[in-house]
Amino acid sequence: MEEWITSHLVEIFGAVTGIIYVFLEIRQNIWLWPVGVATSATYIFVFRDNGFYADMLLQCYYLIISIYGWWAWKRGGPLKEKHREELKVRRLNMKTSLWVLLFFTLSFSAMWYSLDRWTDSPVPFWDALITSLSVVATWMLTRKILEQWHIWILANAIAVIVYICKEMYPTSVLFIVYFIMAIAGLREWKRSYAENMTVEGSSDIV
Repeated sequence: MEEWITSHLVEIFGAVTGIIYVFLEIRQNIWLWPVGVATSATYIFVFRDNGFYADMLLQCYYLIISIYGWWAWKRGGPLKEKHREELKVRRLNMKTSLWVLLFFTLSFSAMWYSLDRWTDSPVPFWDALITSLSVVATWMLTRKILEQWHIWILANAIAVIVYICKEMYPTSVLFIVYFIMAIAGLREWKRSYAENMTVEGSSDIV
């Protein structure tokens, strides 16, 4: 057991920081972004060593989007009387939903083809699917869009099965926790959105 822990220290560290990240995300705490940077940097190496190349690239994307997300949350929402409001939870409208669906379809197709043709990924279809879903959900997180939790629930459920099959057990545990916390996050953000609606009238993306 001690030998196994020693050989998986990096993966265990990434799993722990990942759980902290989701907890902060549910609480809408801006410190989720620097914690996300640490988690992503760790999992670049974990996924590379296990042949999950799309997931490895996803972590590189996370590093960049975390910087943007940190800026976007700190910048806040629209100006009100010379001051910016805190960025609030909002919903997708039809136009944005169609753009998100189009981007997901194109990115998933391109990634699946590339992984299957040019890499030795053991699970190109699932690797591409998890990655594409995660890219879309993370962008939605930077804008505090409620529906991101629905995507995370789906992506995490798929990831748990895939990582168990690959015997990546610390990562599997992490994604089980992610799955449970995504359900909790959805409930919490729905409550927050309902409160915002009382004041805002409508929080849909324009």
